[in-house]
Amino acid sequence: MIELKNANQLVLMRNAGRIVAETLALVREYAKPGVTTLELDRIAEEYIRAQGAIPAFKGYNGFPATLCTSINEQVVHGIPGLRSLESGDIISIDCGALIEGYFGDAAVTLPIGDVGEDLQKLLRVTEESLMLGIAQAKIGNRLYDVSNAVQTHVEANNFSIVRDYVGHGIGRAMHEDPQIPNFGKPGRGPRLEVGMALAIEPMVNMGTYEVQTLKDRWTVVTKDNRPSAHFEHTVAITENGLEILTRC
Repeated sequence: MIELKNANQLVLMRNAGRIVAETLALVREYAKPGVTTLELDRIAEEYIRAQGAIPAFKGYNGFPATLCTSINEQVVHGIPGLRSLESGDIISIDCGALIEGYFGDAAVTLPIGDVGEDLQKLLRVTEESLMLGIAQAKIGNRLYDVSNAVQTHVEANNFSIVRDYVGHGIGRAMHEDPQIPNFGKPGRGPRLEVGMALAIEPMVNMGTYEVQTLKDRWTVVTKDNRPSAHFEHTVAITENGLEILTRC
């Protein structure tokens, strides 16, 4: 069942979204060659807690960290550790925060040092697909209008959409109804209406859409070991139109 948020609930969700956005902006400043993903995780956790919030991912189904840090062929759910970033890498950073009973969730993929044109295109197209999907999240549209906008742009640029992982509703739980695939035919799914809060998150691969999970039971990688990018925003559909809650 899709829970519609009222004005008071959206105030709380804006605060959670702000904290996530500010955390990602801070981590971006430190994501340079030579920095470990564990150090980025420490910076993020300290900032979230300093805002009076709780890292939403830490302990979630046993996940051990504040951030998901997924490098190159890692798609999502990478565990921070002692690996140092190198020039030419890309890193997807997914962050969530819980405050006053409500969640915010967002992700960004960052280039580290000098990256090739093919990777720059992958990041650009993935972020563009997110924004095109968000543009379809408006009153009266169907959920799969969002999905189709993402898929169409990604595949027009000869990349592939991950099918095993999807976006989701968000609010008092980090994952609520509805699930939001990044592919599908337009005109299908629930009608979008005021009060819906959605975490829209394209995961885009340079090669095959197929993925697999490593032995740590968390880190998802592309089956062909080619790079992947991930962008995400939490958005709300309001009487005044769409609002991105996780944008600084």
